[in-house]
Amino acid sequence: MAGDGRLFSRTTQAIVYNWKPDPVQVMLDFDYLCKRELPSIAALVHPGTSKGNTKAFFGTAEMILPVYGSTQDAANDHPNADVFINYASFRSAYASSMAALNIESIKTVVIIAEGVPISDVRRLIASAKAKGKVIIGPATVGGIQAGSFKIGDAAGTIDNCISCKLYRPGCVGFVSKSGGLSNECYNILSRKTSGLYEGIAIGGDVYSGSTFIDHILRFQKMDDVKMIVVLGELGGDNEYGIVDAMKSGQITKPVVAWVSGTCAKMFKTEVQFGHAGAKSGGDDNESAEAKQKALRDAGAIVPNSFEEFSGAIETTYKKLVADGIVVEKEEAPPPNVPINYSNAVQDGRVRRSTGIVSTICDDRGEEPTYAGIEISEMIENDYGIGDVLSLLWFKRKLPRYATKYIEMVLVLVADHGPCVSGAHNTIVAARAGKDLVSCLASGLLTIGPRFGGAIDDAARHFKRAVDASMEADQFAEDMKKKGIRIPGIGHRIKSANNLDKRVVLMKEYAKKNFPSTRHLDFALQVEQYTLKKAANLVLNVDGCIGALFLDLMESCAAFTNDEMDEIVKIGYLNGLFVLGRSIGLIGHALDQKRLNQPLYRHPWDDVMYM
Repeated sequence: MAGDGRLFSRTTQAIVYNWKPDPVQVMLDFDYLCKRELPSIAALVHPGTSKGNTKAFFGTAEMILPVYGSTQDAANDHPNADVFINYASFRSAYASSMAALNIESIKTVVIIAEGVPISDVRRLIASAKAKGKVIIGPATVGGIQAGSFKIGDAAGTIDNCISCKLYRPGCVGFVSKSGGLSNECYNILSRKTSGLYEGIAIGGDVYSGSTFIDHILRFQKMDDVKMIVVLGELGGDNEYGIVDAMKSGQITKPVVAWVSGTCAKMFKTEVQFGHAGAKSGGDDNESAEAKQKALRDAGAIVPNSFEEFSGAIETTYKKLVADGIVVEKEEAPPPNVPINYSNAVQDGRVRRSTGIVSTICDDRGEEPTYAGIEISEMIENDYGIGDVLSLLWFKRKLPRYATKYIEMVLVLVADHGPCVSGAHNTIVAARAGKDLVSCLASGLLTIGPRFGGAIDDAARHFKRAVDASMEADQFAEDMKKKGIRIPGIGHRIKSANNLDKRVVLMKEYAKKNFPSTRHLDFALQVEQYTLKKAANLVLNVDGCIGALFLDLMESCAAFTNDEMDEIVKIGYLNGLFVLGRSIGLIGHALDQKRLNQPLYRHPWDDVMYM
């Protein structure tokens, strides 16, 4: 503490322990409001972590605050930070506060937690007195020096700080136990006087690290403090320290005081009020009336009721102005302080276009929904993966025969052995020691027009032909003239005499369950025509899936023709192959890792060197 009694100034910096984002940001916003050049927070401590940093705002600009794992490390790097603000719980507040008291550079320790054991508080007080340091709290919001420094949530929001004119110093030193009532008194002071100079809430627990008189004696030393306002409460003997100091002449500045709890006499039994130390039923001198009388007899200005408190403050202030002790200054307008975007949106003060649009799901409620259907409903009604896919991909619930077909497709395309290009790439990546995601991506990147990616193209061309009422031979010759191979027709190893079993199964299912299969029928007519050219020009899996998905959409009457065109155009159907084949590719990657296979090297005798 400085020789003039000051704990804080415009250059004071703090170390915040077990920090919380909101109080930290409020402190920095107050700095900006007061036009401080140096932020009031030097470092943050998150106990037990390694050194790092976090972002915060200083006005409109982002800044980096260092984060340490211990208070000692933070103090070593920031020796000018002399205030320690402790957000630890009551269980660990003692150890962390004592550690701070033992650091030479820290002069003021603020303990926010309430309920710290009395024995711990007594030991902390003894240590602080022995070292000439100051404790504010426990059970406190802290304090504030107007225009200079604010501890956490002291004085409330930035809007409250502005309305109470705390962005510039006034002439009143204020002390109370209550943080909430302090805010009310700061408002009174802003209206009835030039405003607050410094305010301290010593805390509401039975034992406080510092007392009313500790801070009032500091105010007595400060030339900028012209009058002192005290808001006491019943219980304890804190106010009698003020009485003794006034009687001995240690306090010469005018003191306006009120002691809350006068209603206690209305109760016949002991009553516990808001704070741990505020209760009736103790010694008579602990009552609000006894304290008020003692303060009044010692020379303090004590009104007859709380309603008269503001009037007594105003009268005392005006006398100081009349006597020339207080020189009033012209009021300057407060600066604007940026607000967080989330708060502005909540208050309806801003609007902006969203960055992402999502129409398939919503995770803002108690449980996610897929296309408006809660996941609990899906579980209760035995929804399958086909049902989920219909909701997330097509934004509607499709009939069971349709979703079962989707599931059939996923099963049929899940894998086609280790030799196809996707599986081969996945295996090579797995044997190179790559992670699962990389192995999967390696295989998926082979999917395209020549491998599994012809479903969309097959559907597009088959739909064009059917919509135009083309004959199969006409369609085939038209594709030939355009130099386009017919997607969905042709296989490297299957033929008319060795049909792909997967295609057979899908055809049988569709004929049995689909109301209409006109696109499949057209594709089979095309197959009959192409088989005249070569035995392997059969309808393959891609072509069958593409044709049948067109029939699915048409049969269930859930899609318009334009929607069918859009689904084919933007890649829905290839998505079925990608999703299904991912199952097999993951299997191949895990298989290679389980077998602990070595790095793959292609045999040289399988390469034609030129």
